[in-house]
Amino acid sequence: MAEKPAIKIGYLKITDHFILGVTDRKLQQGMETFEHCTLEPVVKNGWNEVADALSVKSLDGALVLAPTAMDLFKSGVDLKLLLLAHKSGSVLVKNKRANINSVEDFAGKTVLIPYQLSIHNMLFHKLLSEKGLKPGRATEKGIDVTLEVVAPFQMPEALEYDEEGEIGGFIVAEPFGSQVIAAGHGEEFELSKNLWAKHPCCVFVMRTEIIEKHPEAIQEICTSFVRSGLAIDAQPEPASIIGAEFFSQDKDIIRRVLTDPPDRILTGELYPQKEDLDIIQKYMMDKMNILTSLIDLNEFVDTRFADAAGAK
Repeated sequence: MAEKPAIKIGYLKITDHFILGVTDRKLQQGMETFEHCTLEPVVKNGWNEVADALSVKSLDGALVLAPTAMDLFKSGVDLKLLLLAHKSGSVLVKNKRANINSVEDFAGKTVLIPYQLSIHNMLFHKLLSEKGLKPGRATEKGIDVTLEVVAPFQMPEALEYDEEGEIGGFIVAEPFGSQVIAAGHGEEFELSKNLWAKHPCCVFVMRTEIIEKHPEAIQEICTSFVRSGLAIDAQPEPASIIGAEFFSQDKDIIRRVLTDPPDRILTGELYPQKEDLDIIQKYMMDKMNILTSLIDLNEFVDTRFADAAGAK
């Protein structure tokens, strides 16, 4: 009998990637078995590491930011988007030392974002633009708010040691917002779900050659992810215990992410909607000027596995 392939899937220690943690736990405890592959989660520190690993084929797939995945596809990395990883789930946190009471108060401050090609950058741009403010990198002219890319796990420390209050805050996936709030260094300014209800953010992509070589294995993974997502939404208490271990976080912080409010992050609706992805790429090209062209989403999104998994 041929040895089962080990499918390497990259992820970050963010609650956006919870479905991978729950599936990994189910496999480890024998609650679920894969007939056609073994699962090998590969943790990364930042989004550039994930993008680079997909480009050089050291990962078979990844949970990755939707705009980043689309840009990789455009640049020639042969990927397919199979599922959403979640909906909503991020937070804009204000620095307690920065005296931020309104959107306008971010003017003159630096705000941390996890990656330029991220839904976080788009949502923050939208929030500021509606108040007539222009965000951008320090080298750009005429900006009101300076954006600085910082890996999610480094953001809490950046805020903690910013004694002068020069950092207005950050927008990022949980649990780092809740972590900073619990530590007393920041306060919740806005949830991403209030900026765009049920927005996509991270997606599950696989390299096309892996899909073609091991379609049964990819179906097993997708089906398990969909079930894991439903379980997280339905049972946040036991999920928070799994999450605390998988993300190396405090259980109470993970519980807060899953329950306060209950729709802060949604993992039970993983079916990829091309219309939403199109909104992202068109906004980033037309409003933000960080994309130069659009991709054909019919070429990029493969819903066969989501259909068979019963995703909704």
